[in-house]
Amino acid sequence: MSDPKPEPEFRSGFVSIVGRPNSGKSTLLNRLVGDKISIVTSRPQTTRHVVRGIVNDHRGQIVFLDTPGIHRPVYKMNRRMMRVMLGSLEEIDVVMLMVDASEPFGRGEAFALNLISKAPSRRFLLLNKVDKVAKRKLLPQIDRYRKAADFDQVVPISALDGDGVETVVDEIFRYLPEGPMYYPGDQLSDQPERFLVAEMIREKLIVRTRQELPHATAIVIERFEEGEGVVRIYASIVVERESQKIIVIGAAGQVLKGVGIEARAEIESLLGRKVYLDLHVKVRKKWRDDDQMLRTLGI
Repeated sequence: MSDPKPEPEFRSGFVSIVGRPNSGKSTLLNRLVGDKISIVTSRPQTTRHVVRGIVNDHRGQIVFLDTPGIHRPVYKMNRRMMRVMLGSLEEIDVVMLMVDASEPFGRGEAFALNLISKAPSRRFLLLNKVDKVAKRKLLPQIDRYRKAADFDQVVPISALDGDGVETVVDEIFRYLPEGPMYYPGDQLSDQPERFLVAEMIREKLIVRTRQELPHATAIVIERFEEGEGVVRIYASIVVERESQKIIVIGAAGQVLKGVGIEARAEIESLLGRKVYLDLHVKVRKKWRDDDQMLRTLGI
């Protein structure tokens, strides 16, 4: 009688996704976990918190950290966002620098490389949006980054289409140590429902207002009441000036109404229940430099 085969190693660990704004970090995280847990817009600096996404398969568990984009901070909010990003480089197993392969190498990329060079973990380079780049132009880019920093792996991907994403997961598991399951096997994220709801509202608002309100808005969930058959959510959209309040409300209230309709549909899909969504707009001057407001937002 032959000896039983040993159980395969269960590997687990933490992987931080970093990069400049609009490099595609949130799109990648959503693709990895197979669901939308991080909002995605065309506006830079959309992500303000670390959003954790959990990937499970027969090899183990990977906890991904989607981080605020690397940028030079101006407001207190931005300085806190950068501290959050730098904190995500501590006590992780792999840091993945994500770059937009369709954009030329510049000072922003050099700044990002300098930051991750201090991380004690394994380093991956992900060249995203390769579907927009001719192959003959990709190899010189890879060579440029390899000369600028030491990477354990370089993987060209398209986070939007999914090309190369499975390869990223395979390569991560090669470097992860044996470890425990940190989260239940059916859990996709550790973010509370209130946070996800606020982010969904903010995403719809950013898309609706486009260039007019780049970063001057925040969402505060005032009340979250779970009743029989319906969840009642009361939320405030916070802006810095009266002129911005007018933009958010829109002519005859159409912008605010549209945000509410689109957000409610997505929130109902998230919660699996009917939702009553009540939105109001408040003006709070210089909230991005207000410590109390930033604490309320968890930034």
